Amino acid sequence: MTIAEEAIMADITRAPFLHHLRSGPTSWIRHGDREGVGLAFWFRPRTAVLSEVPLDDRELSLVCHARTADHTELSVPVGITHRVAEPGLAARRLDFGIDPRTGRWRGTPLDSLATLLGELAQQPVLALLAGSTLEAALAAGPDPVQRAITERLDGDERLAELGVAVVGVRVLAVRADPDLERSLQTPTREAAQARADRATYQRRADAVERERAIAENELQSSIELARREEQLVDQRGANTRRQAELDAAAALVAAEADAQRAGLAATAEADRVRTHSAAQAERIRVVGLAEAAAEEAKLAALRDLPPEVLGSLTLRELAGHLPEIGQLTITPDVLTGLVTQLAGPR
Repeated sequence: MTIAEEAIMADITRAPFLHHLRSGPTSWIRHGDREGVGLAFWFRPRTAVLSEVPLDDRELSLVCHARTADHTELSVPVGITHRVAEPGLAARRLDFGIDPRTGRWRGTPLDSLATLLGELAQQPVLALLAGSTLEAALAAGPDPVQRAITERLDGDERLAELGVAVVGVRVLAVRADPDLERSLQTPTREAAQARADRATYQRRADAVERERAIAENELQSSIELARREEQLVDQRGANTRRQAELDAAAALVAAEADAQRAGLAATAEADRVRTHSAAQAERIRVVGLAEAAAEEAKLAALRDLPPEVLGSLTLRELAGHLPEIGQLTITPDVLTGLVTQLAGPR
């Protein structure tokens, strides 16, 4: 057990026959029938009996050692906050007397009080851990130990007779030997490592699954894209065939219309040709009849003409059908015969 206490000392001013004492606001002073907090007075050092009791909160730090039911030693760091609630009782039960010349305690009252508190705190720790196994004590932690110490100190009659009040109890931990703690922590570490490994494997599996899902989605997207491209190609082919059919139908309609127009034109031309041919034939027939009639009248007129006139007409007609003659030589014999014929009797 380790004890940490802080000693106090009254402020005493020395003079040849009298000394002066001045106490602090947290110190209770007794001088004969005079007692109280924050006193200041003169006294005779040779006959004065002085006591000084601190009233402030004090801290006691100790380490309790105990054995568990399975013979394992544990250490329990404990902190106890206490104070003197009734300094008159404490001054009568413990030696808080101070030296009139130096103001220091003649004994060690705070050490005695700390020893008592440590023994009282050690007892419930030993009793509690002796009935528990190592794993149970470590698993329960400091709370059961703290409750046991608090109950023990609050109900102790000796502390009440001393006028000491426990303000608080703190149990920091329940500890085993470091090597033993490491061995006990091994399963926990291994379990934690196993959980970490499982988490790592699960993350990897999730990553692989996500990658597989992404690849499958990409494949499905590629398949869907190819299917749509196939549909687009089929639709374009159908559109092309439809356009060709429409163009062919339009060309057929145009050809039929052209053929019909050509037929109508041919029919009209044929009618025109027939009409023109008939008219031409009629005209030719009329002209032929007229020429025949004229020829017949001409022949009728020529029948009554004398031979000389007929010869002249014949020559004239013949001259009209002869080629062009550049020079004509008429001999006197020809001219005499022609003149004689012309001058003959009518």
